[in-house]
Amino acid sequence: MVDTLELLAHPVRLRIVHAMRGERELTTGQLCARIPDTSKAMVYRHVDLLAAGGILEVAGERRVRGAVERRYRLRHDRAVLDADALTAMTPDDHRRTFATSMAVLVTEFNAYLDREGADPVADLVGYRQHAVWLTRGELEKMISEFRRVILPLLANQPTPDRTQHLLSPIFFPVEQPSTDSESGPDRPDPCTG
Repeated sequence: MVDTLELLAHPVRLRIVHAMRGERELTTGQLCARIPDTSKAMVYRHVDLLAAGGILEVAGERRVRGAVERRYRLRHDRAVLDADALTAMTPDDHRRTFATSMAVLVTEFNAYLDREGADPVADLVGYRQHAVWLTRGELEKMISEFRRVILPLLANQPTPDRTQHLLSPIFFPVEQPSTDSESGPDRPDPCTG
């Protein structure tokens, strides 16, 4: 069986997982409608892989014109990388997984902009980046606060007044902590004088 990292580190499969969030039960045809920029054959193939890998499960079946139509649901417990999987990831695994996530983010954003009536201002679209200086403790506190706010929202079900949003918090250090021998309060920064 393919491991979870291999299953999730693919742009089409990750988009399928996103589309299934919120306790949805969707057919492959409904997934094709939600991911119209991907061929039906590719969506069907990746749904089969996700089902075989245990990330999707069959929620129900019915006969439609002689064929069996399956409704799938996401197995939330399987659609995540646990602490052991994250610890086992190599730098190349992280690089590939991050690149996949960014490719999906760009693809989903372009699909949004291509929709009729897309209005980034009215839809409160945000894509800001902030460079912040944090100690390890401050970073852990910030992540804990994000989790406190975000985790309850993950349980929200689709309703007529809810729109699914893609939220992608990303944290990584862009430079090493300074040492006493580097620029500090008594030593001017060589870039600013």
